[in-house]
Amino acid sequence: MQKQKRQKRVVLFTGPGCVWCTKAKNFFKKNKIKFREIDITKDKQAAADCKKHCGGGIPVILIENRWISGFNEPLIKKELGLK
Repeated sequence: MQKQKRQKRVVLFTGPGCVWCTKAKNFFKKNKIKFREIDITKDKQAAADCKKHCGGGIPVILIENRWISGFNEPLIKKELGLK
């Protein structure tokens, strides 16, 4: 029996009314990728972390220790090992 690969930890930093955040959520759901969503308007530390690592703007996606600014589908797929 082949051992299943562990899914990488995915955190999606979002804000209300963000169209690109919705696109990112839909992408993860469509690809059955589990993710944790954090609204940066309700979490000041998360907002500070996003600004520190990506300079501001949302969505910000953290895959394991890799910070991605914006919804960059090719880069997200690469980081998650998707085709």
